[in-house]
Amino acid sequence: MALTLIRVPVDELENFVYRAFKAMGMSDGDAKMCTNGLMQSELHCHPGQGQGVGGLIGYHRRISNGWYTLNAPFEIVKESPALALVDAHNAPGSVTSQRAMQLAVDKAKVSGIGTVIVRNSTHFGSSAVHGRIAAEQDCIGIAMTNAGPEMAPWGAASGVVGTNPWGLAAPTGGDFPVVLDVALTTAGKGMMRWFDREGKKMPLDWALTPEGHETDDPAAAMTGALLGIGQYKGFGLAMLTDVLTGVISGGGFGLVPYADPAKLDVSHTFIALDIEWFMPVATFKQRMDDFIRQIKSAKLRPGFSEILVPGEVDYRREQERRQNGTQLDSEVFDKLQALAAELKIDFPFERAVINTN
Repeated sequence: MALTLIRVPVDELENFVYRAFKAMGMSDGDAKMCTNGLMQSELHCHPGQGQGVGGLIGYHRRISNGWYTLNAPFEIVKESPALALVDAHNAPGSVTSQRAMQLAVDKAKVSGIGTVIVRNSTHFGSSAVHGRIAAEQDCIGIAMTNAGPEMAPWGAASGVVGTNPWGLAAPTGGDFPVVLDVALTTAGKGMMRWFDREGKKMPLDWALTPEGHETDDPAAAMTGALLGIGQYKGFGLAMLTDVLTGVISGGGFGLVPYADPAKLDVSHTFIALDIEWFMPVATFKQRMDDFIRQIKSAKLRPGFSEILVPGEVDYRREQERRQNGTQLDSEVFDKLQALAAELKIDFPFERAVINTN
């Protein structure tokens, strides 16, 4: 069946998210960072991916249960001019990660490269949020994290590693940076739920049943394991991402992240490369623009009208949503309305303007 989507003005939604975080007990700075993370995801992602403002519900649950440490210290355990190891002390992952990437950028401006590895953290949101922090400061940014064991190793029937997403961003001379934001599974359970609600079959390379069989039935796969992109290649990348985050940091890896809801034990890695160390920034951006022109001038395949570079769809979505309002899934809308009542804050949105997907 078609899903109901409700148009909501972006500025009002951003203000609501910030007020909700403040009402949950966050400091002003942390509330702004968490709002930034959720709003970027809301403007760039498909509603079914579960990366937008619907994340407020999870934040509230974790804060209410004492599963986040609000105003936790950002502890630099060890550092050099180009490296840092950080203990997040179970803080909201979006806050820790935005701070960590900024630290990586600061180190890159001194050493040419900065790497910050974080342990004892929590879900960090969309990886592109952190990559963009570097790109906005004329660096190439790389952000990665491990996650709960939802992906099956190639040949296995149960999950051992996470979706372990990457966010890579590079500035250009155009209207938007090139940004690659990908999980290392073919799809996530958010999109599986979306397909299930629409009554649609999903591709066979998304997930397994609990018995280890490939399936196109999203309902049958919801309690099974996810499959990696490119079959064994996606699993290999996810395993090495765990090495680059959890194993090397001394934090959780494999089956450990998300095993205890009160201590998710997630680890992240952030890398910034200072472009100016290699060449003038203007030269780099010109070279990037030349590269993009080469890509877009390639011969089209049948059935395609244009070639897009990473981040272009996100940029177009943001422009459209800022102009016309973002589209909230009606289930998310109702949950946010109930949350507002519980937090005793104003919910200024109406269901009057609705679209169906």
